[in-house]
Amino acid sequence: MAITRIKLLTIPLDILPDEDIEQTVMDMLDKGEPQHIVFITIWDLLRARRDAEFRAMLEQAALCLPLSKSLLKAAQFLKLPVPIRRDSFDMIIRILNIIDSHYKTLYILGGRAQNLLDAERNVHVTFPGIGIVGRFNGFYRKNMEPDIILSIVKAHPALLIAGNGIPGGARWIYRNKDKLPASIFIHDNDIIDIFAKRKKRISDAAFRKGHEFWPQLLRNPFKVFYVFRYLLFLLIVLFYRLFRT
Repeated sequence: MAITRIKLLTIPLDILPDEDIEQTVMDMLDKGEPQHIVFITIWDLLRARRDAEFRAMLEQAALCLPLSKSLLKAAQFLKLPVPIRRDSFDMIIRILNIIDSHYKTLYILGGRAQNLLDAERNVHVTFPGIGIVGRFNGFYRKNMEPDIILSIVKAHPALLIAGNGIPGGARWIYRNKDKLPASIFIHDNDIIDIFAKRKKRISDAAFRKGHEFWPQLLRNPFKVFYVFRYLLFLLIVLFYRLFRT
């Protein structure tokens, strides 16, 4: 795989060129263990610096792809190789196109029951070459988890996409890694609702400008206090530029 991994403020980020995406995905499918793809924001990077489990999840992930534009600016400011920023929806669509063209299989996990059914139907229409080998809605009772994991193991999909309603979000994949099959795993909280057409994805223009945080702020005005986290991020970046080699 033509992947370059850098450490930004000690947290891993991967550089994956466009021309290498398909071969990287196919190589991941040949691995004998679960392959976790994680999308990273500024807030994730700050969380990983103080949360040992979250950091371990990122360090063990097959791919850590940056979502936030500020991560790229920080890498450039620190004179590191600059990663390629990835929109999670766009990247998931690319991977679905790859497994569709190779007639691979998919398992969908998460979301409300009706949203999951609608998402499955829309994915099947858009990607007819994909075999959907299982689904299970989120917001389930804890005692159902062993049966869900067993169904995933039996289905052994090439790709599992997890949406909302999964305990721990992306950590669910990390925490159950030893029980899961050698598949590619991706978590995105909104993806099932977007596939079900219950939620709109951020526009390409807004993503290019780095405005993906504004819709989140409109839904939750208390996130305005994230400005203090952002200032902390800038201070840490400046500290590394001045005092770290």
